[in-house]
Order: sequence, then structure tokens, then C-alpha cells
Amino acid sequence: MKKAKLKPMPSLRSDAAAERFVDTADLSQYDLSGFKPMQFEIKPKDAALNMRLPQTLLDAVKRKAEERGIPYTRYVRLLIETDVAR
Repeated sequence: MKKAKLKPMPSLRSDAAAERFVDTADLSQYDLSGFKPMQFEIKPKDAALNMRLPQTLLDAVKRKAEERGIPYTRYVRLLIETDVAR
């Protein structure tokens, strides 16, 4: 039996477009292999961290965060969480 070719995911430019798509599409027909797990920020942030860094390091962190499409402070927290979880 030949396996059906999966459709590429369409580009969804808004939450409303995504909701419409999920409500009407058969997701088993789409290639979901490029999806990545997402963490939701649920726990309250009740502590703060202040640190001094060389400007070049901060610039590099900001670039990496921008590549991921997240604020650099969230990126730093993600790095800390990932390291602590190991």
C-alpha cells in the first residue's frame, strides 16, 4: 500500500486564521514533522535576577533570541531552565 504524501502546513498569519484552520482541517493530512514543543509561561515570576554582561555577549544573546522569535529575557530564562533540568 502506497503512503499518501502529506501536505505542507499553510502559513497562518493570525490567531483567528489558525483557529479557522484547526476547526476545519483534517490535520492527519498535513506534515507536522517541523513542529516543536512549546512551553507556556504559567508560573508567576516572583523573583528577579540582575547581572552585568559584556555588551558583545548581550548583543549575541539578543540575536539568538530574535532568531527564535522570543524576547531576550525569555531566552535567557529558557537557557537557565534547560541547564537546570539536565
